[in-house]
Amino acid sequence: MTETSPKLGLPYIQPAQAQKHVTHNEAIRELDTLVQLRIAEFGTETAPGTPALGETHALGPVPGGAWAGQGGKLATWDGEVWQFLTPREGWLAWDIAASRLRSHAGGNWVYPDLNGDQLARLGIATAASDTNRLAVASEAVLFTHVGGDHRLKLNKAAAGDTASLLFQSDWTGHAEMGLADDTAFSLKVSADGDSWTQVMRADPGALRVDVPITGVAVQSSATDITAGRLMRADYGYGPGNILGAVSQSADVPTGAIIERGVNANGDFVRFADGTQICTHAITLNYVNSELLSATWIYPVSFLAGATPRICGALNASTFSAAPGLSEVGGVAFGSIAVASTSVQLRRISGLTNFASGNTAEIRVTAIGRWF
Repeated sequence: MTETSPKLGLPYIQPAQAQKHVTHNEAIRELDTLVQLRIAEFGTETAPGTPALGETHALGPVPGGAWAGQGGKLATWDGEVWQFLTPREGWLAWDIAASRLRSHAGGNWVYPDLNGDQLARLGIATAASDTNRLAVASEAVLFTHVGGDHRLKLNKAAAGDTASLLFQSDWTGHAEMGLADDTAFSLKVSADGDSWTQVMRADPGALRVDVPITGVAVQSSATDITAGRLMRADYGYGPGNILGAVSQSADVPTGAIIERGVNANGDFVRFADGTQICTHAITLNYVNSELLSATWIYPVSFLAGATPRICGALNASTFSAAPGLSEVGGVAFGSIAVASTSVQLRRISGLTNFASGNTAEIRVTAIGRWF
């Protein structure tokens, strides 16, 4: 049997020991000191002149006088002499002067983490760490007001740092909101916790919110007309792209809605549905006594295999032929093709003939398709 207890080092009464009360009283005295341990002063080097019965000091490293050679020990006045105990790791003691609890750790009396209004870390139902100095394991966390407003503040050191809320599933991040590497508020999402996509950004400088809308919320193609979906700028039309060059791919418009142009062969208008209209004022020249004629090459060609429909009318104010207006027949068209046509004006047979140098202006319109 050992002579002292393992934790407090209290003396045991030994078998066949004489004066057992001495050992018993020694253990009681040490228990009286250690149970509800109260320290009058820490780091004391000199014993007080008139100590109170049971007064205990945590000695400094090099005390003198009655405490010489007892550095680091506990000294308790028993009414006659100082009794000394060596503190062990983890012992707790109440600091009477500071009204605070201390613990013995690493050979020193230190304040534990629970230090008034400033904690090194705090774990509630889970372990805190140097990174997560406040850790809470709970089904819910409540932050409530004290009579009015309540504001949760996340502060970062510099603009390039991050102050955000990270939402995880099984410790893998999938959404983050806050000031991420910037002073603009952003919302990011991730499928795997490694690759992140910014889906919203609110810029405090530009006072603008950017939301790149993708997926089923918007058109999937130029022909997607699913109800409720948003129109993409490259698939829709507005003031910036209604007028311009029309184009198509597989009979689906890919350019502007209306295109207008003009050249030496006339004016033309193309529409996104494939309709094309060409107009011109063409001068017919003398061919023979019965005919004035000219070839009209359209300002743009029509779709191959789709001959346009053409009409025309005589501009009477330009008519310089010898026959009177009542002596000419209608405007006729011959050899109508997708790139050109023959425009003709004939006189009524048996009346005054056309003469060399006679001309007439015909205003013509051709309507067909460009695709």
